[in-house]
Amino acid sequence: MAKRALVLCGDGINCEAESAHALRMAGIEPTVVHINDLIAAPKQLMNYGLLLLPGGFSFGDEVSSGKVLAVKLRHGLGEVLTQFVAEGRLVVGICNGFQALVKLGLLPGSSDAAEALRQTATLTHNQLSDGHRPGFINRWVWLSVDNRNRFFAGLDRFMLPIRHGEGRLVVGDETVLTQACHGETLYYETDVNGSAGCVAGLTNPQGNVLGLMPHPEACVRADQHPDPKAAQKHGDGEPAGLQLFKNMAAMMDEGGRLT
Repeated sequence: MAKRALVLCGDGINCEAESAHALRMAGIEPTVVHINDLIAAPKQLMNYGLLLLPGGFSFGDEVSSGKVLAVKLRHGLGEVLTQFVAEGRLVVGICNGFQALVKLGLLPGSSDAAEALRQTATLTHNQLSDGHRPGFINRWVWLSVDNRNRFFAGLDRFMLPIRHGEGRLVVGDETVLTQACHGETLYYETDVNGSAGCVAGLTNPQGNVLGLMPHPEACVRADQHPDPKAAQKHGDGEPAGLQLFKNMAAMMDEGGRLT
């Protein structure tokens, strides 16, 4: 059985083509599905080993970025989504997708099934500790990650582009941040948006849900990188974004579940 991914589109999502291309380069077979078609037949999700929520501006970032998409997924997929995660299948949210996963409650996540879809954090408007509001940020940033993170195997310090106006992680309770940063966390090397702990991405405690603000699908070829030679100093000599997608493939068994 091929390793298959369902890539969401529609409602203002606009990075589905690039995300599908990156998955294909990594050896994962993508199918782009409109969110309304998925909600009309939610059990089709179980035919895939990976659900990818791409970047974009779902619902025009009304209310707050990713919030309306999260509500739509919560009510449209319900138990099918929680079953998908509980079975060890992968869920990845990039930028707007990360915002939706946090507001859906899948991230930072909980090991308690009863808490599976309870929101404990948010991603909101960029604001530095000195009160400066950088607004929408569109540039390449340096990132680092704990090398125990399977999504980022072979990567430790690398660059990816960010394109967001609401990337600041905020938690109501510091214990949430402590629990979230359990050695499976992606960090900005410098404070770019005021995110708590300089967090750029998180995984859930089970290690099969990943959300990140940077765009790995925009760094799958060396010539996309500001320094093409530096782009190929990771893992198997691949650009950092492609390495990440190949790691997703390596994490999936032939039925799609986390190995």
